[in-house]
Amino acid sequence: MGFPVFISLGQSHHPAKRELEKEIAGYLHQHPEFQVTMLANLYDLKPDGPAIEALGAVEGEMLVFSWNYQRAAHWILDRNNIRGSVGEIELQPDSGDDDDELEDELDEEQGEQVPRVLDDRPLPDRQIYCVNLQSSSSAEDFIEEAERIAASSLGQWIQGDPTEEQLARFQKPANDASQDPASLPETIEAENGRRWYPVIDFSRCTNCMECIDFCLFGVYGVDRAETILVEQPDNCRKGCPACSRVCPENAIVFPQHKEPAVAGALGDVGALKIDLSRLFGSTSGIDTAVAERDVELLRDGREAVGANVGMPKRQADRDSTKRDDLDDLFDGLDAMNL
Repeated sequence: MGFPVFISLGQSHHPAKRELEKEIAGYLHQHPEFQVTMLANLYDLKPDGPAIEALGAVEGEMLVFSWNYQRAAHWILDRNNIRGSVGEIELQPDSGDDDDELEDELDEEQGEQVPRVLDDRPLPDRQIYCVNLQSSSSAEDFIEEAERIAASSLGQWIQGDPTEEQLARFQKPANDASQDPASLPETIEAENGRRWYPVIDFSRCTNCMECIDFCLFGVYGVDRAETILVEQPDNCRKGCPACSRVCPENAIVFPQHKEPAVAGALGDVGALKIDLSRLFGSTSGIDTAVAERDVELLRDGREAVGANVGMPKRQADRDSTKRDDLDDLFDGLDAMNL
């Protein structure tokens, strides 16, 4: 058996994306050091379907290529009980000059002595490597990353007692990525429909329950240990990320959202960058979340509740009667009769 590699297809049928998926799959599939499986989009997989069964059958390390951010892919797997430590990925998407600074800030936050849900959830002794297919347009880059990860896995075998077959697989010369892809493995759950639901990053979650208080659609629940969970994912309203904006730890991910921070990239979750309320210092993330929730309530035939229900505890001391620069701005615009 080769090193397990899963390639999760994108939701769109963009020709360039499909070609990249096929090129990676075809090349790795023809080499015995890899065992390649193609899946429907990771986010859309059925919890009791054959794709999750195939992923769950792997007991050791694995590599998953998907169009999701690494953090999103890891916690999609985790919610389906496919668990392990986060494997180190060298091939990363270019997110700008501030990426290192953001990562340092998040590392500092994680270093604080704040109990996280993950602290009480021991992980299996294995690495799960999630590679974002947005990291490059070249199949060669992904093939090289797969070879690096497989070689790293060999290093762990050497510390134990690798078999002759294992050693032989990884002592071959480096592959030539210019070779034409061979036949592709069959795609599991190829016809899945699109889904929309929150994914919890338990390495950040503190179990504060602000999400369950804020969401009025019955998405969240708690397990026997009184730990937050996404109990009814299909109750979530498609396109609504409101609960991610009120989470004080940025622990809620919507992998298919257009905003990178909501979708699992580094950085804080908030409103769109071009937002007057943010420019003038208002709590724009909260205000946007309330508006998003009200829209979905109205679509559901219910009454909008504004900020009167389920407001996060961090807003408890906010003086709703106190004016700020944003209030003055809108009063000025009203006076101009634009």
